[in-house]
Amino acid sequence: MQTFTKSERLCSKVIIDKVFETGRIITGPSFKLIWLEAAEKEEQPAQVVITVPKRNFKKAVDRNLLKRRIREAYRKNKGSLYEKISPKSIYMVLLYTGRNIAEYKEVEEKIIKLLQRLTAEINPDAIP
Repeated sequence: MQTFTKSERLCSKVIIDKVFETGRIITGPSFKLIWLEAAEKEEQPAQVVITVPKRNFKKAVDRNLLKRRIREAYRKNKGSLYEKISPKSIYMVLLYTGRNIAEYKEVEEKIIKLLQRLTAEINPDAIP
């Protein structure tokens, strides 16, 4: 369960544009999560895009480091999200809005909080 395969990545430009246009937004410290419920059941419960803006981090090395940390934190903590949204499928865009390069522990804590808020929004009647 702790893998991050190609089928879990959101690659379709059409769907990504749709998520940005009509998706719901959850903001947290240093992160913005935009999500949209899929029209039909997908192979994976959630598909995600991880972005770090060039405006905030000019060097590709810094952007790639942050993306690796975010991907790893998501990979390790997506299990609880999958369990709680199981009959549905969602598309997500994880946007890093922080201005400094965060340590892995900090990134992981913020990702966990974002995923908990997302599950609460998707299934408000579910017990946290």
